[in-house]
Amino acid sequence: MRMSRTALLPVALLLLCAIPLASAATWALVVLLVPVLVAAWVLTVGVDVDDDAITVRSLIGRRRVPWSHLAGIRVAPRGDLWLVTTEATEVRLPVLRVRDLPRLAAVSGGRIPSPGPAD
Repeated sequence: MRMSRTALLPVALLLLCAIPLASAATWALVVLLVPVLVAAWVLTVGVDVDDDAITVRSLIGRRRVPWSHLAGIRVAPRGDLWLVTTEATEVRLPVLRVRDLPRLAAVSGGRIPSPGPAD
């Protein structure tokens, strides 16, 4: 599960807006790094679910949580999802929100229960 590639459209617009500023002075070329880093983040960040584990990918690395180490999922007040491990650590799922819980439950092969309607 990755971030939608349509998120690259604002990045392209940011790049277009940064080009005049970057061409004004040599030191301003650093401004072009911002859209490049944001594009790299959009293309990299995500969550991979397979038979052995959940892998959380970020811009600077990844964290693999085996199913045997997963204690549950915590929903933060803003709707962010966090994996809770048996070691009492938490790993944020960067592109997933509460609305994505049914899809996450489906790709987990039943390891994560599908949320039902609120009583």
